[in-house]
Amino acid sequence: MPRCVLAYSGGLDTSVILGWLQEQGYEVHAVYVDLGQPCEDREAILAKARRCGAATARIVDVRNELCRDFAFPVLAWQAKYEGVYLLGTAIARPLIAKTCLQVAREVGADAFAHGATGKGNDQCRFQLAANALAPELAVLAPWRDERFRSRFPGRAEMIEFCHQRNIPVKATAAKPYSSDENCLHISYEAGRLEDLTVNGLELVEFGMTVSPQQAPDEPEMVTIAFESGVPVAVNGQRRSAWELVDTLNRIGGRHGVGRVDMVEGRFVGMKSRGVYEAPGMTLLYEAHRLVEQITLDRDLMHLRDRLAPEVAELVYYGFWYSPKMDALMAFVREAQRHVTGEATLKLYKGNMLVAGRASPVSLYDEGLATMEGGGAYNQSDAEGFLRIQGLPLRVQGHMHPRRY
Repeated sequence: MPRCVLAYSGGLDTSVILGWLQEQGYEVHAVYVDLGQPCEDREAILAKARRCGAATARIVDVRNELCRDFAFPVLAWQAKYEGVYLLGTAIARPLIAKTCLQVAREVGADAFAHGATGKGNDQCRFQLAANALAPELAVLAPWRDERFRSRFPGRAEMIEFCHQRNIPVKATAAKPYSSDENCLHISYEAGRLEDLTVNGLELVEFGMTVSPQQAPDEPEMVTIAFESGVPVAVNGQRRSAWELVDTLNRIGGRHGVGRVDMVEGRFVGMKSRGVYEAPGMTLLYEAHRLVEQITLDRDLMHLRDRLAPEVAELVYYGFWYSPKMDALMAFVREAQRHVTGEATLKLYKGNMLVAGRASPVSLYDEGLATMEGGGAYNQSDAEGFLRIQGLPLRVQGHMHPRRY
């Protein structure tokens, strides 16, 4: 009997897929990858997988790895997809795939299965990761299989399948959108959110943040420390990567920080609308940039910023395990060597205001920057500097006069 490992969430789709794969003759090993999902009962999900007939079912805790080895390197790049999205779901997918593939190696599986649809980005992220790490394994994506789609053309057929096999499903009515969560963020899409005239920030019942209107009337200060570009402490308390993100989620969440409503260009071609909340990561991006402002060389920062959209695309599209990504990550590790210091933010009703920044290796020199007289900078030197800079423009101005 062929064996497969299924990335199992315990929701309707992967519960049906578990049963369907058994009908296709597979011995199914269910893997719940613990990414710090804030709203899920892990033991109940495992018990459900076993009742559904999984040969084995296990939880693998990768919360710290997700933050330390995946989210923080992307943070070092200040990478945002299309200038807005902090990539919370995209960052997690290659780690889910890697974790499932490790289990596949342990149990001697022939295939890796997932519940991503044939229209979205996640199918790309799972498959490209599997191709890179375990090219000998087959990738099973039931939503891309016509037999599966014919069997389950809609939600009603899936629920009926579960009832026939005594697979427990929630009896509550479906929300008018779908969601995906981990400790980095929660994403909301589909359903009523596909109508761009609907106010997504008012429709969604957010799980990590309060609305700015409901946030406290008093501001709160938070100080975040970095060492070589890596977050290490909050308010003077050193924490593990996951604990740090979890702490900032609670701090930023109670002040309504980190909500986004955007229309993005999917890798497969169409545009889609997503609503996201990422309070902790939003605070980290802002504090990291503030520390960089006083510790990172100008030209190096500008080069990093020009390359950051490339990194965001690689993460979003699913090319985490690729030579290009390896080289870019090596670059950013070197670029971040001196990004050490701390930034203090003042949080107030969804806003992040700069309250202070400091670094033992700051490049900021008040004596050079001051607009007062004296100091180490001789303003007369600028005369020759600008004559040299302006030389090509003067020559071109004589030869090709511009109208004005």
